[in-house]
Amino acid sequence: MSKKILAVLSEYGYWGIELVGPLEKLEEAGYTVEFITPNGKKAEALPPSYDTTYVDPPLGVCVTTPLAAEKVKAFEVSNRLETRRNLSEVIPQRPYFSTPDFLRAFEKYYSDLKIAQESVTEEYAALLLVGGSGPIIDMVNNQRVHDLILAFYNKQMPVAGICYGVAPLVFARDFNERNSIIKGKHVTGHCIEYDYQDGTGFLHTDLNMGPPPYVLEYLLADAVGPEGQYHGNFGKETSVIVDYPFITARSLQCSFEFGEQFVNVLDKGLTRYGW
Repeated sequence: MSKKILAVLSEYGYWGIELVGPLEKLEEAGYTVEFITPNGKKAEALPPSYDTTYVDPPLGVCVTTPLAAEKVKAFEVSNRLETRRNLSEVIPQRPYFSTPDFLRAFEKYYSDLKIAQESVTEEYAALLLVGGSGPIIDMVNNQRVHDLILAFYNKQMPVAGICYGVAPLVFARDFNERNSIIKGKHVTGHCIEYDYQDGTGFLHTDLNMGPPPYVLEYLLADAVGPEGQYHGNFGKETSVIVDYPFITARSLQCSFEFGEQFVNVLDKGLTRYGW
């Protein structure tokens, strides 16, 4: 099995420890983590994720610990993210239906996609979707991210998401079937109690979205359906759920446990955890 993991990062800001936590655990287990962004631009950690004075409004406490801040700052100056792949060069864009000679273009898209998906699943053992507010803009409803997820899902290879990195799982669907890939599954993700009422912000834009544009808990609960279950675990310090091939984590507090269970899935065949 490949010892490489592919991590998808937003170009509008990721939450530092939600990458650095699982990265640390994966590297300790001998895995190499490579990075990819939607258009090849460098990903950067959101400033609150390395600011120990930042008080999280819903929780009313400083959520960035000194240890997390230290690790994130060290990672940011390491220039690891100077080397990254460009998702728009890896996965083809699905054509508009108004494209001239659409059927031929659509056939080519599927042909090229099959080759691309085969390539990434041969090179990497698993997929990591990193959270933060940035994914709201350029990962959640990104067809190329969806097709990347489906590459691993269709081969029943591990797909791991934390916080808003879980959200693309709701929308990654076979274009013809259009059924949720997490239907019947057990998942966790950013619970409604953690949602901001104001201040959902992003790097490289002055946009303050106010609250998030959607309630992730509701999206996940609806997508898993009555046969599955969304687990918010509000009040518990962490919430990490494994329902193979998915490994999901609620938020930043789960980062290290998320990484540990990710490794257990890869190395020990773990298929169920947290429910």
